[in-house]
Amino acid sequence: MKAYIIKTERLGLGNWLESDIIPFEAMCQDPEVMRYFPNTLTKKEVKVAVDNFRKHCEDFGYTYFAVDELSTGNFIGFTGLKLQTFKSEYTPSVDIGWRLMRTAWGKGYATEAAQACMDAAFTKFNLKEVYSYCPNLNKASEAIMKKIGMELIGTFTHPMVASDSRLKHCLVYKKSRA
Repeated sequence: MKAYIIKTERLGLGNWLESDIIPFEAMCQDPEVMRYFPNTLTKKEVKVAVDNFRKHCEDFGYTYFAVDELSTGNFIGFTGLKLQTFKSEYTPSVDIGWRLMRTAWGKGYATEAAQACMDAAFTKFNLKEVYSYCPNLNKASEAIMKKIGMELIGTFTHPMVASDSRLKHCLVYKKSRA
């Protein structure tokens, strides 16, 4: 049984296991899932990402956690918190992010997992504020940011996708500890 760092009624969020890598790779090669990213990820890029997530969890106690559906034990994506250090007026900062397999869409899982991570950010991880970023055309992610109580504080050109006219204009949301 996987040890979860955060649990909700339907979801378990924990550090990454080897068994998470193959379904994560499939998710990251789905063009629809990766629609708001510059490209899908290769097997090597997925492995690097998972290694980075694991290291981040070791260093900070939180990361973009692997998310399992508790009723089946199946991996469905990730949701969590990660220090972002790309160059912008909003960084360095801790970001809340999520990405789920298409089969998990439309069930409220992203909002449920994000709300649990936001609650843990302030109670378990003692963070003072959490940011979230998305391309301005990613209305689904923006809706989740609003549902979990974040407020729009600005926009910026994301330096990691500045050459992609479709993705470079990003929204910035923030929530501070009450």
